[in-house]
Amino acid sequence: MNGAPYGLIAEFDSPADVLHAAEKVRDAGFRRWDVFSPFPVHGLAKVMGLKNSLVGWFALVFGGSAFLGSMLMIWYMNDYNYPILTGGKPMFSPPQALVPSYILLVLAAAVGAFVGMVALNRFPRLYHPLFKHNRFALASRDKFFLVIETSDPKFSETETRALLESAGSTHLELVVE
Repeated sequence: MNGAPYGLIAEFDSPADVLHAAEKVRDAGFRRWDVFSPFPVHGLAKVMGLKNSLVGWFALVFGGSAFLGSMLMIWYMNDYNYPILTGGKPMFSPPQALVPSYILLVLAAAVGAFVGMVALNRFPRLYHPLFKHNRFALASRDKFFLVIETSDPKFSETETRALLESAGSTHLELVVE
């Protein structure tokens, strides 16, 4: 081994097998583990205990701030900064300011969703130890992988290996950083 061990990777042939293994890993009390699949597996997020994403909150904050900011900017510019009285019309009219504010809301919400996704996924991540693992490329085709990191407090190579073997892993290997 030329580096520190990253984790134990187990390969499975079917979605049912990886779902069963994920239940076993969860019930064993592991906290730092992940599953890699070529397509979404129904029920896996619930087994893994994943919560709703925070990306929507980023979009809400960015979009709401842009909407309120543009409405305030239009109000300030029309009513105080450079008032022009035209035909007895009011200096500020919310329906008149709604269209540009709404357009900025949509644009800022999209930017907020992008920023939130990048921040929460910790991008740009140019390297991951699993990229060196030769069989991991099959995760985008037809295999399912479950990885338990060595940084997990319950990790013990022999016990974790026995757990994954009993879960039905077809190929088991230690991944090194």
